[in-house]
Amino acid sequence: MRQKVLDVAEEAFQARGYNATSLGDLMQAAGVSGGALHHHFPTKKALGLAVINERVATAVAETWIGPVEAANTAREGVRQVFVAVAGELEQQGFVRGCPLNNLAHELSLADPEFRAALAKIFDAWQQAIAEKIKRDQQSGVEDRQTNPERFAAFTVASYSGAMSMAKAAQNAGVLKLCMEGFELMR
Repeated sequence: MRQKVLDVAEEAFQARGYNATSLGDLMQAAGVSGGALHHHFPTKKALGLAVINERVATAVAETWIGPVEAANTAREGVRQVFVAVAGELEQQGFVRGCPLNNLAHELSLADPEFRAALAKIFDAWQQAIAEKIKRDQQSGVEDRQTNPERFAAFTVASYSGAMSMAKAAQNAGVLKLCMEGFELMR
């Protein structure tokens, strides 16, 4: 039941936003009673934090961190993720945006616990890319002039901004434009 509520909440927060989703909406969509929902999530905030920590963090790890770490180089991994996400968005025909970005825009100023949970995911994402760049430098496949932290911050910020732009325009083309800039980044 807990997983079902998380599934429904994750989808609703992505589609409508955290603030526009009521607990009543979630109970109805999940087919659970208030008691069942509150057994697993005593407050809406607890549910929101669970979505961030369990679902959004996992999505970033699966979409970004894993593919970049598995790629031959960080640059190749970044390029592959941009291409894959752009292709997926074009295929589905609409852009809801990045779940992490959407919640960060909505909740970061609202509550310090939300802000800390969201910042932790951004930090882990950047750290994973920076560490891959460092490994690439040690193995000789990346220029030693590349600043790993700057490259990682640029990657995350570019993707985050591109996803916001793609959502506003309902067009994933900006992701492809940003991807082309990574060849020049040092």
